[in-house]
Amino acid sequence: MKKVIECEQFNRSLKRMTHEIIERNDDLSKIILVGIERKGTPIAKEIQKLIYMFENINVPLEVIDISSHRDDHKKNEDVKSIFKENIHDKIIILVDDVLFTGRSVRAAMDAIMDMGRPAKIELAVFVDRGHRELPIRADFVGKSLPTSKDELVICDFDNKEVIIK
Repeated sequence: MKKVIECEQFNRSLKRMTHEIIERNDDLSKIILVGIERKGTPIAKEIQKLIYMFENINVPLEVIDISSHRDDHKKNEDVKSIFKENIHDKIIILVDDVLFTGRSVRAAMDAIMDMGRPAKIELAVFVDRGHRELPIRADFVGKSLPTSKDELVICDFDNKEVIIK
């Protein structure tokens, strides 16, 4: 195991991502943060807190379970995500921990489109490790980490560190 991001850099990266979100979105009242369950949700919550700290605006946060939209053996047709917020004409910022093949993001976008038609969907990921299988690119990235396909990237939010196994 190799620790590639430690606590201080982890926090700096989250703050930088949050500032980028604020800078690129003129009207923060149109944003809805959507954490991809499970590992994207704590990052989305932290971004929500930082937006409030920097701009004094409480951006809504939703959580999405993508298991009914997966294209692999983990697919579960019985799971449906329901948002409290109306997503029509809103800017959805999907948040996840690690971007790898792009399949989880595709599943999340499918689930969102089943709920309505947002004005735009943006993607914030803490780690972009490459190896895309779909044409998906993150708008906001904490850290780009070139990896081999057989390595495992663990984004440990509790300890605020990223480890490669």
